[in-house]
Amino acid sequence: MFRKSIALGLGAFAALPLLAQATGPQGLAEPKPLSSDTPAPIAPRADPANIINIELSSGGTVSVLVRPDKAPKAVERLQTLAARHFYDGLTFHRVIDGFMAQGGDPKGTGEGESELPDLPDEINDLPHFRGAMAMARTSAPNSGNSQFYLMLSPNLALDRGYTVVGRVIQGMANVDHIARGEPPPAPTRMVRVYFGAPPADPGLPAPSVGSLPSAPIVLPPKPTAPASAPAKKPVRR
Repeated sequence: MFRKSIALGLGAFAALPLLAQATGPQGLAEPKPLSSDTPAPIAPRADPANIINIELSSGGTVSVLVRPDKAPKAVERLQTLAARHFYDGLTFHRVIDGFMAQGGDPKGTGEGESELPDLPDEINDLPHFRGAMAMARTSAPNSGNSQFYLMLSPNLALDRGYTVVGRVIQGMANVDHIARGEPPPAPTRMVRVYFGAPPADPGLPAPSVGSLPSAPIVLPPKPTAPASAPAKKPVRR
């Protein structure tokens, strides 16, 4: 069994280990920059059954439109675990400023997962834009389970290496307020995770399910260094 984590992929984080010596293959290609006319992925109708809402202890709710057309098994896993209240009370245990926020581990260390079988990879064309949600896994293929991450900044070097399941459609500012650290000294918890219509955002009109807009394109910064490949830490049991 391996510690669940994902590649760092930005110059400042390229060789940073996860609480111990990291291992894994190297050599992901440098991402190609987006142009201003790059089209956003076409999202399906925003059915409440495809919106996962994460209430945060730091305040607010994050609503993500998931894509069963792109990652049906991963979406089904999220729906199953949310219905079981598996995520309620769990922390974001690995949060790197300018990169991503990772959670979904019942141990809160990056070493845990649900009791359900690991998931097959469902590599698709959804990009790692800011606000993307994807399943964390080890360096071994088909090792995703319950852990997921939310992108704080775009990192296209991770594309087609992990199962992207959707993208934040409401509450990205709340994602930005998740406590940083590996692990954070006072980690942000998921108070409640459920599927359904997103809550009304104070100060904004309540979204109309079925006509929710896709998140805007966020152009990535010019890469300063090639991205590193997934790096995982073996766990002794």
